[in-house]
Amino acid sequence: MSVMLNHTIVWCRDNKISARYLTEILGLEDAKSWGPFMIVEMSNGVSLDYHDFHDPDGEILPQHYAFLVTEDDFNEIFARIRAGGQDYWADPGLSSKGEINNNDGGHGVYFQDPDGHLLEIITRPYGSG
Repeated sequence: MSVMLNHTIVWCRDNKISARYLTEILGLEDAKSWGPFMIVEMSNGVSLDYHDFHDPDGEILPQHYAFLVTEDDFNEIFARIRAGGQDYWADPGLSSKGEINNNDGGHGVYFQDPDGHLLEIITRPYGSG
């Protein structure tokens, strides 16, 4: 049996703003519109499908999305995070503000998107070191 993740829905306040944020920070192709979604394609065929959350009194529960990148891509993305004056942390508990981690012999950093989702870039999969 072959099972692969194809896509997941990311709830947001404004799908155009959120999708643009991700494509710009990660250096990806522009998102494509399809129905109510703004679709951000990853290089491994998985997409994040941004969908507006329509309950004005509701709360978007933050999710976590981790992206495996090369060292060069990490440096470029991290430079964009810093250039934007955005907060970042070395850990998912957000206790090591202004730091990156060196887990498994690579580098990693956590930061938040406009809707509070916790994004992470890592250069080595966890447990690979």
